[in-house]
Amino acid sequence: MNSSTVSRHPDDIAAAAARFAEDGYVVLPGFVSREVCDAVAADVTASLNPVLAPAEFEADVGYPGSPASRSAAGGDTPRRLLNAYSRFARLRPVVVGPELGRCLRAVMDTDQVLLSQCHHNCVMTKAPGYSSVTLWHQDIRYWRFEQPGLVSLWLALGRETEENGALKIIPGSHRMAFTHDRLDDAKFLKPELPENQALIATARNVELEPGDALLFHAQAFHAAGRNTTDRIKLSCVFTYHAAHNAPVPGTRSAQYASIPVG
Repeated sequence: MNSSTVSRHPDDIAAAAARFAEDGYVVLPGFVSREVCDAVAADVTASLNPVLAPAEFEADVGYPGSPASRSAAGGDTPRRLLNAYSRFARLRPVVVGPELGRCLRAVMDTDQVLLSQCHHNCVMTKAPGYSSVTLWHQDIRYWRFEQPGLVSLWLALGRETEENGALKIIPGSHRMAFTHDRLDDAKFLKPELPENQALIATARNVELEPGDALLFHAQAFHAAGRNTTDRIKLSCVFTYHAAHNAPVPGTRSAQYASIPVG
């Protein structure tokens, strides 16, 4: 286990919350069985050939390494299968179940947690060849809630390594204040600034095994490289907020009702 990996035994949930508070993320190993991972992966694969809507394509985001347009080579490479909560029934007992609920309530220090249908709620499909680089960012940058303390679940359906584009996180960055001049217009960290370079040098690669769950704070800076292997990487990603932390009315964050977590 690395320094931000804990078991999910009830006696260790407090340790998970403490680690999360310090680092802005924590890994729960073996949170989902290999059998469930394989079954969900099969469901996801069935939605990839052909790609079933709704989906986001690599060409849509314009990140480094992505195809220039839908008509360019690799332009039909999917990046995310959307609406995962309503789309993949096998995921629902996991992503709103009581076991996850106990962990989320501890790390968020709240009594009631809700799953947002408006943010993430997807399966990330990082394909070989045309997957893009995701630059250093905070997820909260485009979300609109009364408070920024949201938490995301990243569930690995297969192995996640630096070679296939595993997440990298800057520990403790969720507790830091950043002036506007350190970010570009899209609110990515400017990599050319010495102070940002020093911060990025502290980043950790979060490598995962199938069924591992990563919880990370919406203000934690994170990034990911391209998939340089010959196999697609599949990751289920969902976002949660405390019941008292409501989305701002009239914004994208309030478009769909949130789902209670057990």
